[in-house]
Amino acid sequence: MDRAEAKKNIEQVRENLRLHDYKYYVLAAPEITDQEYDRMYRELVSLEKQFPDLVSPDSPTQRVGSSLDGAFPTVKHRVPMLSLDNTFNENEALEWDDRLRGSLPDVPQFNYVVEPKIDGVSLSLIYENGKLVRGVTRGDGENGEDITQNIRTMRSIPLRLRAPYPKFFDVRGEVYMTKKDFAKMNADCEKRGTETFANPRNASAGSLRQKDPSITAERPLRFLAHSFGVAEGLTWENHYDFLKACAVMGIPTPPLVARADTIMECMRHCRMLERERDSLDYDIDGAVIKVNSFALRARTGFTHKSPRWAIAYKFAAQKGESQVLDIVASVGRTGTITPVAKLKPVSIGGVTISNASLYNFDEIKRLDVKIGDFVIVQRAGDVIPKVLKVVLDKRLVSKVKAFRVPEKCPACGGPITKEKEIEVAYRCTNPGCPEQLARSLVHFAARDAMDIEGLGDVAVQQLVTRKLVEDIADVYGLERRELLKLDLFADKKADNLLKALEKSKTRPLSRLIYGLGIRHVGEKAARTLAEKFLTMEALSEAKEADLRAIHEIGPVMAEAIIAFFKLETTGALVRKFKRAGLKMKEEVVERKGPQLLAGKTVVFTGELEGLSRSQAEQRVRELGGNAAGSVSAKTDFVVAGKAAGSKLTKAQKLGVKILTEKQFLAQFVGRKN
Repeated sequence: MDRAEAKKNIEQVRENLRLHDYKYYVLAAPEITDQEYDRMYRELVSLEKQFPDLVSPDSPTQRVGSSLDGAFPTVKHRVPMLSLDNTFNENEALEWDDRLRGSLPDVPQFNYVVEPKIDGVSLSLIYENGKLVRGVTRGDGENGEDITQNIRTMRSIPLRLRAPYPKFFDVRGEVYMTKKDFAKMNADCEKRGTETFANPRNASAGSLRQKDPSITAERPLRFLAHSFGVAEGLTWENHYDFLKACAVMGIPTPPLVARADTIMECMRHCRMLERERDSLDYDIDGAVIKVNSFALRARTGFTHKSPRWAIAYKFAAQKGESQVLDIVASVGRTGTITPVAKLKPVSIGGVTISNASLYNFDEIKRLDVKIGDFVIVQRAGDVIPKVLKVVLDKRLVSKVKAFRVPEKCPACGGPITKEKEIEVAYRCTNPGCPEQLARSLVHFAARDAMDIEGLGDVAVQQLVTRKLVEDIADVYGLERRELLKLDLFADKKADNLLKALEKSKTRPLSRLIYGLGIRHVGEKAARTLAEKFLTMEALSEAKEADLRAIHEIGPVMAEAIIAFFKLETTGALVRKFKRAGLKMKEEVVERKGPQLLAGKTVVFTGELEGLSRSQAEQRVRELGGNAAGSVSAKTDFVVAGKAAGSKLTKAQKLGVKILTEKQFLAQFVGRKN
């Protein structure tokens, strides 16, 4: 391929990627799967690697830049980013409307726009001639921090606008996470043994201020525009037209926006949003009511801190009062010790709450919460219930008890430590901690790791309690006579577990790496490591530079991998696995012939008879497809075996194509590449 042809191909792939970002984030109507998008992205990476002189700053491959050495530089906003005045009930909103109309006595009728108030982090994006040049936080309203390197990693923010666009454009909005993305991120954090986040807003704020943009790139951040500071060379008559123009430019805007002719119409829309807030996939804490006309806005003007033409109508938070019956410390798979408040059961938003995470010991100190205190608990959508504050007026000093940070691990009595000054987490450092071992073994046996059927929570707890295993590799030395001594195991169950253990030895190296439970290393990262290093030995000897050279591996993950393989216990573990006959080398399978499932997402449900679930999913991957674990609108088809359950029901509701196992076997398993 000559340079001219390469340039043409590169521009075409870039435009395709931008188009699909636009359809996904702005139109909410994706036309391709994530896998197909990733395939196009890899194609662009390959082309730009061959022709580095054709790489441009606004290419989709240039979103992740280098790490920052110092603090974020301060930038002065050309137009201040003001806050909104709040109203907390309908009467206050009506009073605002009266004041507004009093300032416009010659305008008998005008309309409003009502938007959901996304509970996110304010951000200003600066575009010059359609190209993103800067991203700045709100800061104090006058000055913010330049976080351009980090916001460039967000796919919902276009690096280049679609025409027509202002010559200079300061567009403003909120950075947020959907509830689904937030829940998945926290679940991944738990799997990797890293700290979870209190709520989507805190997670978004922390993600934007990472010194390493590759960490920000891993976080599921999104952006929605709600206003602008400056727009040179392009004007609009009203706010509703501005939002439509943003969509044309490729900038996402808030959903559920409504125009209203009267304040009472605004109130009806606000009440609808409040009723529906739990069903939305993003957190909202209110609605914003704005005068639609820009000309009328100019006449009403501003106070020293807020515009007179807009108001925030705040919803009542879903809160409840309860009493802290106890504070217990639980030990996670990687030794993280997390305090949990045990509460007197209380109903909040129709859900009974009896536990609330306190996240870390610094949070207990900040809240000054004690056992016996009455506290205000908040529940927001799918987010873990949180203790907001202590009701100090109800505190009886003689009946409350301060919680003390444990000096020893509550599970094993071993030493605990803060690994670094910047971390707030305490960890048990005993590799033989039974609670860690039990959780690690459950993780190791999980379906997406070594898939050892019969090795669930109860079985693992018995093995650990009876001291039949001292590390996760010891399961491969279990004997039938030992299993039969356990309450849970009879002849058949013992035989089945031993067969499952033997079968697990055939799992690829990537599954073993994931099963090891290295901090920060998820299933996808484990596959990447196996593909790059090919052997366990090569991975164990990898230097930080080798790991950082891999696009998907950031400094935090690289450090965790190196630290894991430096442990003496890791070396002993790997040697045991090798002696047991587990795969220490990744098999490289060259895909030949047509990729029948390229870009397709397949979900299996129910019991398969012709092949195992893992074999079926492997076949999907061999044919270029993605074997997913849950059904969504992006699922291409569901393969339903015997006793198919909720996944089949959901697929039917969504109109997803359904195949029987027989049809799947005939179409894809019987055909050879």
